[in-house]
Amino acid sequence: QVQLDESGGGLVQAGGSLRLSCAASGRTFSSSTMGWFRQAPGKERDFVAAIHWSGRSTLYSDSVKGRFTISRDNAKNLLYLQMNSLKPEDTAVYYCAAASRYSSDYVQYDYWGQGTQVTVSS
Repeated sequence: QVQLDESGGGLVQAGGSLRLSCAASGRTFSSSTMGWFRQAPGKERDFVAAIHWSGRSTLYSDSVKGRFTISRDNAKNLLYLQMNSLKPEDTAVYYCAAASRYSSDYVQYDYWGQGTQVTVSS
């Protein structure tokens, strides 16, 4: 089992940057695919990025490709999302999640954090 705790959200102006962190507890973090998802008010939860347990493969949604970078530190049980060139449409609650399969499909993710709010002002 994996417990996840996100941090690093906040209010930022358009064009700015934020780095989200996700601290994981549990023995399976280093063998889990980790992902970031986001959900804006009134919208469905959307895939943002995922990283293979090895760290050698990553997936990104088209909307964040080239602006966001996902990374992980298995020794510290930490997952990161570096977000640059932020846009107002990036405003959402961001969730980290863990899956046993390498996937961008949220149904593959078994464990979820509580989320952290990111607000980008124009």
